[in-house]
Amino acid sequence: MRIFVAGATGTIGRRLVARLVDRGHTVVATTRTADKAPDLLVLGAEPVVVDGLDAAGVGEAVARAEPDVIVHQMTALAGKADLRRFDAWFARTNALRTAGTENLLAAAAAAGVSRVVAQSYTGWTWARTGGPVKTEDDPLDPEPLKWQRETMAAIRFVEGAVPSAVAEGIVLRYGAFYGPGASDELVELVRARRLPVVGDGGGVWSFLHVDDAASATVAAVEQGGSGVYNVVDDDPAPVAVWLPYLAEAVGAKPPRHVPAWLARLAAGAVTVRWMTEGRGASNARFKAAFDWEPAWPSWREGFRQALTEPVPDRVEARRA
Repeated sequence: MRIFVAGATGTIGRRLVARLVDRGHTVVATTRTADKAPDLLVLGAEPVVVDGLDAAGVGEAVARAEPDVIVHQMTALAGKADLRRFDAWFARTNALRTAGTENLLAAAAAAGVSRVVAQSYTGWTWARTGGPVKTEDDPLDPEPLKWQRETMAAIRFVEGAVPSAVAEGIVLRYGAFYGPGASDELVELVRARRLPVVGDGGGVWSFLHVDDAASATVAAVEQGGSGVYNVVDDDPAPVAVWLPYLAEAVGAKPPRHVPAWLARLAAGAVTVRWMTEGRGASNARFKAAFDWEPAWPSWREGFRQALTEPVPDRVEARRA
């Protein structure tokens, strides 16, 4: 197939492009900056320099590509995580999830593309009621913290817009990424003992290795369908379990424990809610629909074997 990948130079985009090319597809891949275009060439894709918020540019790029499938992987997080100013940190990503999604869907309609696969997220987004592990039938949080309202609205937008706009609109809710290039800041915080267990550490997280995110996206691209799916590993776990394990896996001292009131003062309400009230996600529906299995079924093996040791990077290998 001819596949248009918007946002191809991020952590997932690069892996996705490489896999699609290896499987014999023709890939037209976008980047916002011209200096990243050579990397896409090395990966075997046809690079296009375009800003996802430029409606005319996106429309022209899609029209020229004449794709069978469009993949939306556009994000724009820069610098260290700023959970106190969450919406400000996510501002451009939120624009890409709203206006950028609209631009891609308009281009898809004009070009007659009926299959669109888009990125979303699962983690702090769930309603903080009921059991610790949620399915696609469970509601998102109707009352997110004020610092996350714009981000939640953007997530709701992409999850509603894509399946309703095209016959085969698929939205993949990726879990918390880890792996080379995706969890370096997390590991740094753990090694510096700057990521404590907050309160009882009862918040449940669902993880996903970045290579598994790419393989799941390939499955959706090739098989098609419609709907919103959780794409996570098989082992949702509370912070009080996975955080000490991660510290031990990377050779760090055990994390400190701090009460919720102190963490709220030091790190803000977003951190406290995520660490104490988060909900995990079930991958059962996606696995059944797409006959997919994660290469890293649990973060336990992943943290020990695939967290900080990078797989050979195609760009660097070919340059060498």
